[in-house]
This record gives sequence, C-alpha cells and structure tokens, in this order.
Amino acid sequence: MTTTVSQSLEQLCIDTVRTLSMDAVQKADSGHPGTPMALAPLAYVLFTRHLRHNPANPLWIDRDRFVLSAGHASMLLYSVLYLSGYDLSLDDIKQFRQWDSRTPGHPEHGITPGVETTTGPLGQGVGNAVGFAVAEAHLAAVFNGGRHRPVDHYTYFIASDGDMMEGVSHEAASLAGHLRLQKLIGCYDDNHITIEGDTGLAFDEDVGARYQAYGWHVQHVADGNDLEALDGAFDAAKAATDRPSLIVVRTHIAFGSPHKVDTAGAHGSPLGADEIRLTKAALGWPSTEPFFVPDAALAEWRKCLERGAALEAEWQRRYDALAAGQPDRAAELERRTRGELPASWDADVPVFPAGKAVATRNASEKVLNAIAPRLPELMGGAADLAPSTKTLMKEGGDFEAGHYAGRNMHFGIREHGMGSVMNGMALHGGILPYGATFLIFSDYMRPPIRLASLMERQVIYVFTHDSIGLGEDGPTHQPIEMLALLRAIPHMTVLRPADANETAEAWRVAIGHRHGPVALALSRQDLAVVDRAHFGAASGVARGAYVLSDAAGGKPEAILLASGSEVEIVLSAQEKLAARDVPVRVVSVPSLELFARQDEGYRNEVLPPGIRRRVAVEAAHPMPWYRWVGDQGEVIGLTRFGASAPYERIYRELGLTPDAVVARVERLLGK
Repeated sequence: MTTTVSQSLEQLCIDTVRTLSMDAVQKADSGHPGTPMALAPLAYVLFTRHLRHNPANPLWIDRDRFVLSAGHASMLLYSVLYLSGYDLSLDDIKQFRQWDSRTPGHPEHGITPGVETTTGPLGQGVGNAVGFAVAEAHLAAVFNGGRHRPVDHYTYFIASDGDMMEGVSHEAASLAGHLRLQKLIGCYDDNHITIEGDTGLAFDEDVGARYQAYGWHVQHVADGNDLEALDGAFDAAKAATDRPSLIVVRTHIAFGSPHKVDTAGAHGSPLGADEIRLTKAALGWPSTEPFFVPDAALAEWRKCLERGAALEAEWQRRYDALAAGQPDRAAELERRTRGELPASWDADVPVFPAGKAVATRNASEKVLNAIAPRLPELMGGAADLAPSTKTLMKEGGDFEAGHYAGRNMHFGIREHGMGSVMNGMALHGGILPYGATFLIFSDYMRPPIRLASLMERQVIYVFTHDSIGLGEDGPTHQPIEMLALLRAIPHMTVLRPADANETAEAWRVAIGHRHGPVALALSRQDLAVVDRAHFGAASGVARGAYVLSDAAGGKPEAILLASGSEVEIVLSAQEKLAARDVPVRVVSVPSLELFARQDEGYRNEVLPPGIRRRVAVEAAHPMPWYRWVGDQGEVIGLTRFGASAPYERIYRELGLTPDAVVARVERLLGK
C-alpha cells in the first residue's frame, strides 16, 4: 500500500509513541517501556494503513479487532488510541497505572475505549484473537450472502516471546490452523528478550516453522523499523485467503535508547530520567518536556478519524441495502449484536416427571437441545468430551474449515485454549459461547475463567462428573476442591443442580445471566427427580437457595443445606429425623453466589437467624459453606481425595450418608 506521508513525518508519528511510552512509565515509576518503543513502527503501519476502525465509534460492529496479547506493552496501545482519536486524553496517559485510571497497567476491557479484551496473562490474547476470528467466520457464514456482506472484518494480534512460550497460545494456534481461519493475522514481536535476559536462556525454537506446521501462512520481516516491509507483509497476509497468518518481526527492545536497547533492563522497568534524555536526543526529539506531542504528528495520527468515518459510512451504506432488501436478516443480526434474547427462547424447555432418576448431565443434554433451535447465537462444544458431557447440539452442525455456519465446536483436548477462545467469542458479540469438560479439568482453564469473570463476560461452562459420584475413575478425576476454587472467583456463578428440573432452571439462569460467566456442575450418576407436587418449586434455583422441604408444622429445630447429588442424602435424613420426632428444614442450595446476592429479607426467610443448628452437606471441600452454617452449625464435606470404587461405596466410606447426617444433627441438638 502506498502512502503520501513524508518519511520525516512518519518518523515523527512513530517516535511520538516511543516518547509517550517512555514518559508514562517513568512518571508511574512502573511499567514496560522497551516493547512499545520497539513496536511503534508496526503499530503505526497497522493503525494508519490497515486496521479498519473508527476511533469515534469503537463499537462499530464490522470494525477489525485488535488484540495486544503482550499486555505488558500497554503503553503502546494507549499511546496509539490517544493519538488516533479514541476517547482517551493526554491526561489519561499521564495517569498510567494510577488509582481509578483509564490506563491501567495492563489493558482492561470496559475501562479504555478501543481495548477489545483484558490482556496481561501471557498467551491469553492469542486465544482471544482466535475466538474473535471464530465469531467473525460464523457470523459471516450466517449473515453474508450475495452482494450483502454485513460481517467482513479481520482480527489482528501482537504476541511477544512470552506469549509464544505459554501453552495456551499453542493450543489456540493449533485450533486456528485446523479451522483455517483466514481473517486472523498475528504479529510475533521477536525481540529476543524476556525478564531474565536473552530468550536463549530457555527458548530457541523456530516459531515460524511451528506455526507453519500448525497450518498458518508465515512471513518474516527482518527489520521492525522497515515500514514498507511491514506494509507489504500485512498485504500478503490478507491475500492468504485459505489460512491464518503470522508475521514474525525482528525488533529491538527499547529501540533508540543508547544504553538499554536489546537489554532485559528495558523490559519491566523505567528507563530512568537520564536515559530518557539521552534517548530523546538520539531520536532527534524536538523537546525535553515530558509528554510533548508535536502538532504535526497528532494531526497525522488523527487522520484515522476521517479514514474511520469513511470506512464505517461505506459499510453503513451496504448495511442499509441489506436492511432494505432483507429486513429480517438485518433485524436478527442487530438483535444478536445487542445481546437480546429472542422471544420464547425457553418455550420448549422440558419438565421432567418425578420418579425416574436422571443424571443431571443427561437432563442438561435434553435442555440444551430444547433451547438450541430457538437460540441461534448459542455456539459451543467440548474438549473432546461431548459424548460424556452431553453437549452436542443435534441439529447444530459442525463448525469446521469451510463450514463455518455450524454451531458445534470441536475444541480438541485443549481445555486451556477452549476457555481463551470462548472469551474471544463472547467479546466479539453476536455469539453466546459454551464449553464443556469434566469439572476436575476446570483447572486446565482457570486463567481464562478468571479473565471471563474479571471482564464480566457471559460464558457458560458445562462441567460434568462433578464429584466422587463419578466413581471408578478414582481420585485423579474426582473434583474435591474445584467447587470451592470456582466459587472464590469474583463475578463467577456456580450452579450445582439437585435434579433434572433444577438443571432446566440452571440453564435458564445461565442464558439470562449477563454479568459474568456461569458454571453448571453436573452429575455423572443418576439422581432422583424430586416430586415437585410435594416439595419446593425448581424455579427457586434463580435465587440460589430455597426451601425444598420444610418441617412438619413449619417449626424446624435445625436446617439441612445441600447442593447437587447430596440433596438426596439430606432429604432421606429429614425422613429419618422426622421418625425420631426431630423436625428439620431442607434447603436446596444450587448456587451460593446467587443466594448471597439476594436481599437480607429473603435470606433470613430461607435461613431464619433464630435457627442456628445447621448442617451443610456437599461432596466437596467444606470451605464455602461456613458462612451459611454459622458458629453453631457444621459442614459434612471432604478434605481428602476420593477413591476408585463404585460411587455408592465411596459415599459410604467417606461418611456422606443419611445416617451420618442424622447423627450430626442429633449431636448438635444434644439428643
């Protein structure tokens, strides 16, 4: 792509990014200046010549997405966003890494306009970018047709050496190559430096060859300051229409610094006032004033506003033609982009009859397939476990290379990558992603679960085989601590339904929950379907906990709380205690988080403060329950690993039985 901008003006624009990054890190006395200095030319070429974006409208739905996976280089992104005209001021740049700043240490979605995802934990951004590209490919396959192409954009990412070392990037890149995601273009900042020193200390593989093996189109740019080589590489990447692309760019960390170029000292520490002065002199910078922005450079960068407005206006004309010719298609795209649920999406959710025992994973399968036809944005799959997690949409079709309209994702045995890709799908818009594996393997995807929670993204996790109830596979597969670990994450909602009808309600909650991810913890073993004619309505799931079975006469001496498969145990214990003239209330607690969000009046109604003898039962670590049993209650849980045996034997040996509950209640009551 040719440009009429003079080389001296281009250099001024690039060096403005470098000096802003140096100055912001120095003022904060914290940060990573070297990588922004090295990548300034690449960012300039990308944002001014190739990226289809409109700084005046960061949420334009057909914008190209940009992901800075190397989130430690956040000042690169903040500088470019400010200079190109996003709603970010120079004062915001000066507040880098300060309390309540719009320029936090690592980019955070929802805080800074133009930041598409929260990055910093290395490798996650690569997976997010793959998710963005998955969403684009799917929506394009569904909504584009004939002369109408309302969805037609690229996803770009920048990754560092650290990103390339982290396993999640391997998983995500392998999946992207398999899927041949042609609208995905990555830039690898090959600067040979990490915190400890030269990358040769621990890393000497040929990254380009590895990506070629994944099925990517790979190019090399020998000099990260060669604007025309970078420009041509982006053009060639877009011309590779049968696979994703990686551009390996050799850069020099802290380029321009006389003493810290190509050193680890420029990676995670300020350059120092003296070195900044020397660097600005070496660059021929016209001012020693911190945060000085030349008028000519700002004016040139701000041409992104004019260019972006023209790009969006051209798209809007095409979209208006779609709306005029195919209004239903346009309306559906708008609905999905807004995140609105279609009318009667849950009209076909089944009601399960009492009497027949059903594993909650099997009930979930029926609910999923009742919802899927009415909720076309629902898209997901499993980490090679769909037959076990029961998460295949029978009429969804497979999302595969060349068949992007399918809704069943085959993530392969890549839990970590699956979680990161789902975050990108959710962030893109128009997609409601779900992903499934065994609960024990949620450990493999903990970082993206945490990031989904931090960003408050609507992602649904289907975690089956939720306890020692899976039996013979033994302690390696029995999740003792996972529920507690997931519940500890802010904005995370865990739902562990007690029967098939609670499972149906759990799906309703998950689909309607907009602020944070939801995990469904489901059983492998069959669980009795509660007779709702005699017990509390399953709709109580939405409030996290509800009275499932009250004491005769409504005057309980104690309260039994449980989730999931252990609700059967406490119901049986209630019967045994009633036979001994000990009235107790049974509370089903499918979600501790949802219950905690209820008003105090409702919580006191379910757990009256005057009834302080309480026993909670869960085949998991007891930690989350102590808040609810109080100082006069107890928890029957597990602080040891499980065992390999039929699940009935394991429950018996580990003391999770009705008789054990009865004994605990009677001891609390002094009987």
